[in-house]
Amino acid sequence: MVSTTTTAVAENGLVCVFCGSSDGRDPAYGEAAQALGRALAGSRYGLVYGGGGLGLMGRVARAVHESSGRVLGIMPRALTKVEGCGEEVGEVVMVDSMHQRKSLMNDHAVAFIALPGGFGTLEELLEMTTWSQLSIHKKPIIVLNTNGYYSGLKNLIEHTVDAGFVRGAHKGIIQFCDTPEEAVAAIKTYTGPEDRHDLTWK
Repeated sequence: MVSTTTTAVAENGLVCVFCGSSDGRDPAYGEAAQALGRALAGSRYGLVYGGGGLGLMGRVARAVHESSGRVLGIMPRALTKVEGCGEEVGEVVMVDSMHQRKSLMNDHAVAFIALPGGFGTLEELLEMTTWSQLSIHKKPIIVLNTNGYYSGLKNLIEHTVDAGFVRGAHKGIIQFCDTPEEAVAAIKTYTGPEDRHDLTWK
């Protein structure tokens, strides 16, 4: 483990943020990532994320860190050449697999927020959504829909309900927000569906 922070604060726990390791083409994505980081730290939350200093991942981590919030990065060793470039932020835990990364992020998180990203971000978001559906966890899952980036996903979820593959109540597992401030506030007001699959996991 590497640590570069001494006064980190996370009184309300760590929020796991999924997002791209690139900035995307719209400057609004980077601005929203930085604003989210400041809003998290301002609400006394810390950050757990995939590690590294590139793209939106680096932007949100630096914003939390510079606002005296705790930052915990979970980095698979194999990805250090891809996502690990640039200055590390906060504490870094190295793991051997993507499965370990996601499991540890879930263990540390009190909530999940997804920013714009690619296949990896979508996979992480939807896996945590499935885990909620199966009662592996019941933590808030929030999507920051900057400039409508996730409107297509919102429509797809509606389609899965209409087509009979997802229960109507389960579309509420994901809450969509338009601004970083709304996303952070939604952590405390989040109410997931009560009819999740009632399963017991060891």
